Amino acid sequence: MKKIIAIYLVLFVVGCTDNQPINQEVKVEGFAQGTTYHVTYISKSGKNFQRAIDSLLIEIDNSLSTYQPKSIISKFNQSDSTQQIDKLFLDVFNDAKLVFENTDGAFDPTVAPLVNAWGFGFENIENTDSTFIDSLLQYVNFNAVTVNDSFVVKSNTNIMLDFNAIAQGYSVDVLAEFLEAKDIENYMVEVGGELRVKGKNTNNKLWRIGIDKPIENNENRDLQAIINLENTALATSGNYRKFYEKDGVKYSHTLNPKTGYPVQHTLLSATVLAKTCSMADAYATAFMVLGLEKSKEIVAANPDLRVLFIYVDEKNEFQTFASQEISKFIELNDEK
Repeated sequence: MKKIIAIYLVLFVVGCTDNQPINQEVKVEGFAQGTTYHVTYISKSGKNFQRAIDSLLIEIDNSLSTYQPKSIISKFNQSDSTQQIDKLFLDVFNDAKLVFENTDGAFDPTVAPLVNAWGFGFENIENTDSTFIDSLLQYVNFNAVTVNDSFVVKSNTNIMLDFNAIAQGYSVDVLAEFLEAKDIENYMVEVGGELRVKGKNTNNKLWRIGIDKPIENNENRDLQAIINLENTALATSGNYRKFYEKDGVKYSHTLNPKTGYPVQHTLLSATVLAKTCSMADAYATAFMVLGLEKSKEIVAANPDLRVLFIYVDEKNEFQTFASQEISKFIELNDEK
């Protein structure tokens, strides 16, 4: 249940005098995890880390990608009970468990059987009836999956994991931490729309990120807001671009793990700022399950989260909710 959100980056290059350190802007980009990635950083040496970045992304896929038949997560899904894991898997598992507990199960990686039942793009919707969905709910329970030393264990052989709603955010964190280990103090890392920044761009300004207006089939991709990011991570989840319509009813691509059905509420987009991108990614997905009011309650109880919610009111007009901590960094476009 991933999302495609436009990211607009405003980067400026500053000239240097002879007696100043030479800060070079390096850009690395490519394809990974079924999407694109873009990394921009400022380096005194100008060294390009493309090969190392690609290797890290492959390593993550080999652990967490359900599209890789020999990955650790695929082996776990195919196993009867137990699978040995690596640090990458353990990190994501622990982050997912934390968000699962803090959202009362709204974020649940064991939703995989439901995702498979509905099919990508709801390709199986004609064969998905209530009896079948109800029969799968017994296998949707993250509490039934535990970690014991270097092994992950499930209580039922039919339980499967799907980390797609957190793995790209985690990938961003891995790349960001790699750059920091190389003494890079100013960077922007983005994978599939999820991103993390540190420091400033070459114009000594905060990194500026654009958030789409949640308009269906909007090729112009108008901006609802611009956020100035400072040493933080950002992820956005939205239901307005991916849905299936049948008999006049629109079904969101976000599945509720407790009901087994796509959610239906007024929240169209959730942008989350957090210390790590894995947390931002997971919470953004959870908020799209919970809807506006319940999500506000969680944000109020968690000072580490800053959010921008876009929703529709009773007149079907766009409205925004921005948490207090994010207000000083955000520029809203209030045009309807």
